[in-house]
Amino acid sequence: MTVVSDNSISVEKIGGTSMSDYAAVRDNIILNPVRSDTLYRRVFVVSAYAGVTDALLDHKKSGRHGVYGLFASGRDDAGWQGALQALRNQLHSINRELFGDQLAARRANQFIDQRLDGARECLEDLQRLCQHGHFSLQQHLDTVREMLASIGEAHSAWNTTQLLQRDGVNACFVDLSGWQSDRHIVLDERIRLALQDIDLSSTLPIVTGYAHCETGLMASFDRGYSEMTFSRVAVLAAASEAVIHKEFHLSSADPRLVGADKAVPIGRTNYDVADQLANLGMEAIHPKAAKGLRQRDIPLRVKNTFEPEHAGTLITRDYVSDTPRAEIIAGCRDVYALELKDQDMAGQIDLYDRDILASIRRYRARIISKDINANTITHYLGANLKTVKRIRRHLQETYPEAEIDQKQVSIVSAIGSDMQIAGILAEAVGSLARSSISVQAMHQSMRQVDMQFVVDDEDYEAAIRSLHHCLVEVHDHGTAICAA
Repeated sequence: MTVVSDNSISVEKIGGTSMSDYAAVRDNIILNPVRSDTLYRRVFVVSAYAGVTDALLDHKKSGRHGVYGLFASGRDDAGWQGALQALRNQLHSINRELFGDQLAARRANQFIDQRLDGARECLEDLQRLCQHGHFSLQQHLDTVREMLASIGEAHSAWNTTQLLQRDGVNACFVDLSGWQSDRHIVLDERIRLALQDIDLSSTLPIVTGYAHCETGLMASFDRGYSEMTFSRVAVLAAASEAVIHKEFHLSSADPRLVGADKAVPIGRTNYDVADQLANLGMEAIHPKAAKGLRQRDIPLRVKNTFEPEHAGTLITRDYVSDTPRAEIIAGCRDVYALELKDQDMAGQIDLYDRDILASIRRYRARIISKDINANTITHYLGANLKTVKRIRRHLQETYPEAEIDQKQVSIVSAIGSDMQIAGILAEAVGSLARSSISVQAMHQSMRQVDMQFVVDDEDYEAAIRSLHHCLVEVHDHGTAICAA
């Protein structure tokens, strides 16, 4: 890519909810640069519009099947084809809302119809092929998922490019999806080839959040693939700053739980804190995507698309707050505590733990935390009940005399870049007790960056509010905690 002499480039990612409001993207992001007085010297990596990837794959929260889920189940051919037609109608509706001009909307429909028709033909061909005994549909499902995922980002990136050109911005569409590509290449090479001839001093690239590569982004990062694309673009461009635009601030707690008047935006924090949030499923950025930024010492800023005047949250490698404090109260619900107790475990914890971890990995459950004592190991898993039962059955076969139990719980955590405060654990536990919340288990590591409390699932919201009141609201943080 061609850059300007001062090499001051920002690479910015726009989330799906923000993408669905083009006027806000144009006025608050494109025409309102974070660190520059020019439209250019920026690269934008865009997500699919809100809800589109859910319709293409499976709903991220409810698990309801999208096109991919229905195709993979193989039970009803009309099911996935009907879902694909419903998706086409949904994308056409988005186009009508975005493009007031009928001709422009028709061109947008033609672009996405080519992708949808190509995908439908591929799926039909694959179904016919797999009717022969030598071919297994299961072997091709990862590729199918990658192909379908790419459609959402291609749609939003192409549309945004057309709309910005209409509004006087010299934008260009950069398609990393590998659609009809004749070869598989590594991610970095695909990015370099796509951007190498673009003059960033006068052109604004709009890049698809999905990038096709020989190893498959979704195989490693699942739905966090757009963040990995964003990270690698920032690293390869030697960006001076990476920016993520979301529909909310990175705040001291979820405003919907503690109240918008009590939640405080985080002004500064570090990548370690971002990792702790990701472990709870509340990603500021995927940990593997953050790794490249951290290694290259590229600061990451998280901004609220709808409050462009706010500086947002600046995440850097070495930042530690001047005063020890809790910065964020976060957590996750619907966690399964899987407990294995065996009298023969004493003195052989490493062997038991190895087998348990192998079973968890086999069924692709996510480990959030764990407890160990002389004869019991408890893993706290981010997984559905079906997966937990499969793990449990496998472990019961391995250790027939063990007592294995499961329980649905929640985990609530206090997180900060420096929480070395004498008595903070006792203060937090006392606050939960005053709220009549029983702590089932708790964890505090020697690194003093987080405390975790395992509580009954029905106590989750009350526990968030209790810890936020105790550790955050009692301090006057003003407009931001650890403001830049």
